[in-house]
Amino acid sequence: MLQVANLSFQYVAKKNVLKNIHFTLKKGEHLCVMGESGCGKSTLLKLIYGLLDATEGTIFWDETPILGPKFHLVPGMDFFKYVAQDFDLMPYTSVSENIKKFLSRFHPEESEKRTQELLEVIEMKAFENTKVKNLSGGQKQRVAIARALANEPELILLDEPFGQIDNFKKNSLRRKLFHYLKEKNIACIVATHDKEDALSFAEFLMVIKDHEIIAFDTPIAIYKNPSQKYIVTLFDDVNEINIHQKEHLVYPHQLKIVENSLHKAIVLNSYFRGNYWLIEADFESKKVFLNHPSEIKKSTEIKLSFEF
Repeated sequence: MLQVANLSFQYVAKKNVLKNIHFTLKKGEHLCVMGESGCGKSTLLKLIYGLLDATEGTIFWDETPILGPKFHLVPGMDFFKYVAQDFDLMPYTSVSENIKKFLSRFHPEESEKRTQELLEVIEMKAFENTKVKNLSGGQKQRVAIARALANEPELILLDEPFGQIDNFKKNSLRRKLFHYLKEKNIACIVATHDKEDALSFAEFLMVIKDHEIIAFDTPIAIYKNPSQKYIVTLFDDVNEINIHQKEHLVYPHQLKIVENSLHKAIVLNSYFRGNYWLIEADFESKKVFLNHPSEIKKSTEIKLSFEF
């Protein structure tokens, strides 16, 4: 189990980058960390891996304390793996050689089997003999993930793991990767801006704002019952609507156009989103957004109902 208690971090003579972070994560569980750029997501992963020394607080994996560069000549824990946004690959060797870097040369058959298994997970079988320097950014990102998994770490830390991967590859890779982690009972912490990483695959979601945790729960609980506007904006457009003198945070899909309602709005714009249109409207002198199956002409009056 990972145990993070009262963790704070600040660079010399600067304000807190993280403040009073505390949570636990069991073996095999997946946690997604969300928040705007600069909130401390990447710093948290580096602290957990042991690349930084905490200003305050403790980190334990079972009974083992996770300590930083002050205590280890070579920072980082052997039983964890950290995939940063810079990848740190060997550019002049092949994809398969990069994956095999941490595998035993005394058991070549087993190493080759693991490499082929991971090439399937990252969907890079066709590139196994390609030198890394000739890959795209997204392909390098996938190789970095596979290399981190080669020795089956107990915990893998992923910093924006799909940020450079094309959308048509991203969804398939997500499914394969998180299924593989579950199959191998590998715990995972993902720092991301992408709601799909959180809502579809994580058991727990942490939201950080102003360097502190403002929400920690299941993705379903946080999505359906956001405590503040900041949280909603991580998932979708947000409407702040006052009904009966009470402020409600409403997603676009919770607004519906109906035939009869006292709540009237005027359409300002329609934006095509593929299988639906995002309608921007003026409601009581405030902009609201709602999903609708078809385009609506500008200046059309519509009547709204709210589902919350």
